[in-house]
Amino acid sequence: MLNQLPLEGVLVVTLEQAVAAPVASCRLVDAGARVIKLERSTGDFARTYDTSANGQSAYFAWANRGKESLVVDIKNSEDVALIKRILSKADVYLQNLSVGAAARAGLGSHDLRSEFPHLITCDISGYGEKGDYAQMKAYDLLVQAESGLISISGGPGELGRVGVSIVDTATGISAALAINEALVRKCKTGLGTSVKLSLFDVMGEWMSVPLFHHEEKGKGPDRIGLAHPSITPYGGFATSDGHVILISVQNDREWEALATSVLKRPDLVEDPNFNDNAARMTRRSEVDGLVQDFFGRHTKAQMTAKLLEARLAFGSLNMMEEFVRHPLLRRWQVESETGSISVPAHPDANREWRQLSLPRIGEHSDAIRAEFAD
Repeated sequence: MLNQLPLEGVLVVTLEQAVAAPVASCRLVDAGARVIKLERSTGDFARTYDTSANGQSAYFAWANRGKESLVVDIKNSEDVALIKRILSKADVYLQNLSVGAAARAGLGSHDLRSEFPHLITCDISGYGEKGDYAQMKAYDLLVQAESGLISISGGPGELGRVGVSIVDTATGISAALAINEALVRKCKTGLGTSVKLSLFDVMGEWMSVPLFHHEEKGKGPDRIGLAHPSITPYGGFATSDGHVILISVQNDREWEALATSVLKRPDLVEDPNFNDNAARMTRRSEVDGLVQDFFGRHTKAQMTAKLLEARLAFGSLNMMEEFVRHPLLRRWQVESETGSISVPAHPDANREWRQLSLPRIGEHSDAIRAEFAD
């Protein structure tokens, strides 16, 4: 069937909380998988982060649509037996409890794969499962700090976190990708496999470029706000009517287009002080000053027209009030016990909206217990 979603028929069981694992399983839901979310009687603690999404937690509303909620006590042998009956028919088991907690309850991935060779297991930890860091709590901000991300973000002055949960999100998307790879392997071999990710490892890989810079130069990229550490002009410039437009001149061809078609300064193309990026970087303040002077004498509309005509890369510096009205912001409606919630749509523009709801705590417990009764 052409309209069938790619993961229809796939059963995923999650012992998840907070953000990283729920983001991963949300991607699987959106692809058609059935996700049974195991929750304690008080629910995933992300449910109570805030009430910003029509009375629901913004984080929970974002990452838990379409899941089924089964309340269990993993210290209760009967509930563990129930979970194993479900896992015997499941394709994927995903968990992000503290290191060792699932194993102590008899739900460790290693033992489960021995019992159920078909099962794909995915364990998400903060800093891996071995070594001095293994038992440390690892929240998004803490891993931003440990991985060096904060040290290269923002502008000079006071340090600050990246404004979204980038570590959790990156790890969740990485986990979803790894699980999908494992599902392809299972289709070929019939066997499950083990996936292990840590928040730190994911950000370690994402930090490759700053790492290379540090190893070559003995220091990481400077925190220079909207500018680029090795390219100019690249950054934000204020227009005469108080807006900020960011431009990105990535090569000398684009510099020529900016100089001749926008700034009306063809002399800058041949001038050895400006004709290539290396020369411009030694005169960053002068280059940025030339660009700012021109932008400051034109409105946002005028500069937008000029940059479009020159086919240069640019974008507006939007505040949240402008982002929520952005013409490209697509929305899906998700139902919840407090009413409809408008969430940003799945990033695949071809992915059709489906009627998905946020589960109440234990909403599906009775039905699931009956379905998987001994």
